[in-house]
Amino acid sequence: MKIKVIERSALANYSAEKMYALVHDFEAYPHYMPGCVGAELLESGEDWIKARLDLAMAGLKQSIVTRNTLQAPRAMHIDQVEGPFAHFKGKWSFDTLSPEACKVVFVMEFAFASRILGLAAGKLFEQVASQQVKAICERAKFIYG
Repeated sequence: MKIKVIERSALANYSAEKMYALVHDFEAYPHYMPGCVGAELLESGEDWIKARLDLAMAGLKQSIVTRNTLQAPRAMHIDQVEGPFAHFKGKWSFDTLSPEACKVVFVMEFAFASRILGLAAGKLFEQVASQQVKAICERAKFIYG
């Protein structure tokens, strides 16, 4: 099993709290996040959520259920509960630079459970994953001005 790691970051002219809020609002992802066609909250606790995202890429549709550990407004850790991956972990982090600026970092590591699915969707999934930080930053401009 070959694990692929993707790391993307951006400087945002918004507070860590505002950027964290956008990432935490995953139910809005289908409106602006590339490849996301559905989102549902399944369970939640004081510092965690369990959610399902439906992803569609090049005719392939997959769902992933994750348990996200929340450390507002600094970080969100993502672990697959159910889905197409043999291994999937992610982390969003928000490093405060000033009251109105932060560094947003998204790190994801994954390996597909099926070699065939990995060959079919691997590059597309990498592209979609790589666009997430950009999509969050564009959403911030849209929401916060």
